[in-house]
Amino acid sequence: MRHLKLAQNRLRFFIVLLLMVGIFFRFFNLDGKVYWHDETFTSLRISGYTANEVRQQIFNGRIITKESFAKFQSPNMEKGLIDTVNSLETEDPQHPPLYYVIARFWVKIFGNSVTTIRSLSAFISLLIFPSIYWLCRELFKASVWVSEVAIALMAISPIHLVYAQEAREYILWIVIILLSSASLLRALRLESKDKAPRILTWGIYTVTLTLSLYTFLLSGFVAVAHGIYVIATARFRLTRTVKAYLLASLAGFLAFTHWMLVLIDNSLQFDTSTAWTKMQFPLEILLKSWLLQLSRIFFDLNFGFENPFSYVITPIFLTLIGYSIYFICRTTNYKIWLFIVVLIVIPALPLVLPDLIVGGIRSLSERYLLPSYLGIQLAVTYLLATQLHNESLIRRRIWQTIMGLIIIGGLVSYGVNSQAETWWSKVISYGNPQVAKIINQAAHPLLISDDSGINYGNVFSLSYLLQPKVKFQLIKDQTIPNIPDEFTDIFLLNPPDPWRKQIETNYKYKTFVVYGDKNYLLWKVENPHSLHQDDIPLKEKLSRI
Repeated sequence: MRHLKLAQNRLRFFIVLLLMVGIFFRFFNLDGKVYWHDETFTSLRISGYTANEVRQQIFNGRIITKESFAKFQSPNMEKGLIDTVNSLETEDPQHPPLYYVIARFWVKIFGNSVTTIRSLSAFISLLIFPSIYWLCRELFKASVWVSEVAIALMAISPIHLVYAQEAREYILWIVIILLSSASLLRALRLESKDKAPRILTWGIYTVTLTLSLYTFLLSGFVAVAHGIYVIATARFRLTRTVKAYLLASLAGFLAFTHWMLVLIDNSLQFDTSTAWTKMQFPLEILLKSWLLQLSRIFFDLNFGFENPFSYVITPIFLTLIGYSIYFICRTTNYKIWLFIVVLIVIPALPLVLPDLIVGGIRSLSERYLLPSYLGIQLAVTYLLATQLHNESLIRRRIWQTIMGLIIIGGLVSYGVNSQAETWWSKVISYGNPQVAKIINQAAHPLLISDDSGINYGNVFSLSYLLQPKVKFQLIKDQTIPNIPDEFTDIFLLNPPDPWRKQIETNYKYKTFVVYGDKNYLLWKVENPHSLHQDDIPLKEKLSRI
């Protein structure tokens, strides 16, 4: 008994240590990674300006400096909170306003640096720990150490670190999913015991549901998962509990009516803003991507499947996840395993199933699957927590080793992530740090870009990385720019081919690629009358690729 108590104290100390490490890395080097395309849109919404207003003011062919972007990336005297909400309604209705309103107040109080705005997400991420503890207590009741192990795994989960250091709403979404799930289970528990006032218990769920809907639209699928769970556990009867749940959910959706009307009024803009999700990819590529994302819940060194190591680690974690779900379904009451299964399956199914039926798979961002990842983490948590106290010494040692390897993998992932200047989550801005280095090496450079596609956001992202000597010439509608002669090096950011060829023809220039990845190309303009000898080897090298 004394030995058992000593072991529990050591485990508790170890969990606290992991929690402290996780908190440290959430705040470490917050400005180290590129402030990417989507984050610049967060700052744009905070400023209250719309993208169209920006196009009118700086995408006009004039030569500007990086300071010209600052006005549209921070709160200002010209725009207020109402403008922030209005800009979302008219240009980004797929993003409800809760996070952006909070972020605007945060930036006005603490300043507008990259570190400051990302620190909001880092602070929000700390709410994950009490939230997951509460959810596990409600779901697993008095099961030994499940809540504590859940905190430890969340503290060193690489996927949580990614969103805890990003100026977007997704970490807030995670927190509110946990809170709404815990409040639902609490309401169901108290309903069965007839203890607390029903209005209060179900009112808490209504509030968390409303907050989740005003954080991210896909919260609706989580609400559907909750509904299926409540109805299934009531054995598909219209019981008193089911009626209370339906009323609470109805109240939550009624509170969201305003934004639903916004979506209806701006349905065309919604379709335009989400058009990238309709891009078709081969099934094999997306299956690989989804499987890789599953391993990134526990281990992430920024590898893709171009790295052979991914083919080793992905099956290992897929096996762990599969066995965890099997184990929890075999060893727990249906009210426990059903909650986890519906949380994993239901939010993901509507995003995948239609394309599987009609053929062809759309691009599906990993952040849309965050509710499913939480369900997976709950399953793995239960498996590890119970096996740490297995009566068989051999099995206990095996699972202690497995948990130790998961912890080591998480800590190594955190260490690598903390030193990187870019990460897979930066997607279309992944190469911006390298592009900035190329441009910054020039003596007197000019960067020319239009406002099409990803160029708009990436120009803003590059403005955070480029030196003051770099000048910008931003063009709207792919008009031919009036390029001054004063610049030693001229770069074109991801120009459409017809536009680039028109520039070549008009100015008798040649252009060649100096950087390229799967998202975009950086071209350099070569004036045959003032050819820099340093560029010739690079050009010849690129022409052979």
